[in-house]
Formats: sequence, C-alpha cells, structure tokens
Amino acid sequence: MKNKITGKVYVVGRDIDTDLVIPARHLNDFSPSYLAKHAMEDLDPKKYPIPFLNKDGTCEYRIIIAGKNFGCGSSREHAPIALAAAGIRAVVAPTFARIYYRNSVNGGAQIYPLESTLELGDFIQTGDEIEIDLEERKVKSPKFENSWPIRDFGPVADIIEAGGLTAYNKKRLGLVA
Repeated sequence: MKNKITGKVYVVGRDIDTDLVIPARHLNDFSPSYLAKHAMEDLDPKKYPIPFLNKDGTCEYRIIIAGKNFGCGSSREHAPIALAAAGIRAVVAPTFARIYYRNSVNGGAQIYPLESTLELGDFIQTGDEIEIDLEERKVKSPKFENSWPIRDFGPVADIIEAGGLTAYNKKRLGLVA
C-alpha cells in the first residue's frame, strides 16, 4: 500500500449510486478504458456544473470526496474499476454502501475506499488539491491549516495490502511466496 495519495478533488453529495458511477447501458464492454470514458457521466449538470470527465473522456481528478452512502444501488463490480481506470485513486466518504466497499477492497484497492469521520464536502471543493496520508490516516489540504481524520481499514487491511481477495487467499493458502 502506498503511503500518500495527492491530487485534485471532485466533490459529490450523498447517495451516489453505482448507476451514476457507471451507467448500466455501458456494461456491454467491460474493458477498463471503455468504462473510464463513461464514469460519472450521468451526474446532474445542474447540481454538478463542473464535468467529471473532460471532452476527450479523460479525468483530471484523482480523489472523490463524497457524502454518506457512496456506491449504493445495485451490486456493480464495475464501479470501482471504472473510477480507477479514469484515474481516481481514492473515494473519501463518511459511509459506503457495503457492496461498493467490498468490491473496492476485493479488487485490491485499485481505488481506496476511505471512511472519513465527517462530510469533507463541507470544507473541500471540486478542483482543490489535497493529500491523503494513509499512514497518519489524515486528509490534508494546503488551503486549510488543519487536517481531517480517516478511519483505518481494520480487518480488511491485509486484503488490501495483499492486492485483493484472490491474492490474499493465495498468500494465506501458501500458493505464492
């Protein structure tokens, strides 16, 4: 697990469901690069006037700051894959839908699901640069002089460290060195 994640932030509200993360109509091609070009494309432009994706389908953000219950909705394993392929390295939210959290962890944390102790969207805005220190378990912003805590991974830390559930089980069973 790397110790720090830095980059631009995209801020979303509460209850962002997996159909907003990657709309079902795009599940006809499972390649990560295809999914990335459609990540978050159905966000309401009135509520989110700054697009998540550039016109060429690339994403300049590295971190999503979300409200409670990120990843709710259907069990869509493709949601963390789409975000990671778009360049997102972490989603920080007070709570996650259980299935989204597990899909992120089981995939080896291509994208880290980080639980904050409060709604950071009250302080951080889309486009801000932040640093997440995984060792200190803090979100830091040059814009503010303080930092905000994030919870540790607890019992799933070993799965993340191993690179996902498959790698963890292989290691645990002695199938890899």
